[in-house]
Amino acid sequence: MSETEHSVQAMKQHVSILGILYIAFGIFGMLIAILLLVILGGAAGIVSVVAQQEPDAAVAAPILGIVGIGVFALITLLSIPGLAVGIGLVKFKDWARILGLVLSALNLLNFPFGTILGGYGLWVLLNKETEALFT
Repeated sequence: MSETEHSVQAMKQHVSILGILYIAFGIFGMLIAILLLVILGGAAGIVSVVAQQEPDAAVAAPILGIVGIGVFALITLLSIPGLAVGIGLVKFKDWARILGLVLSALNLLNFPFGTILGGYGLWVLLNKETEALFT
């Protein structure tokens, strides 16, 4: 095996690892979203029970519910692109490299784990051998 073939195989493995990491981060984000929805929904339920005895608490129950749904929706919307990119990278889809570059650049702002993932993603996806895998 020549040195070029070896480096292409190594980059193929790095692309697969990056895809798996994006899938894992996406699933983790979805689990966090569900957990927060359950916690805030439960808090809203508890507050609504307390509101029967404390009328002032009745205002807080719908607010907790709306905040819970909002947080769930936001985290879910932020997790879906990572899942899509991860699946696309594992399957070596053309669009996944471009979207992966954008997502990796945005992840640099997500300190500390997103910064590490973003830096690794940029290194992998901007490599010349990686470009050959997606053409």
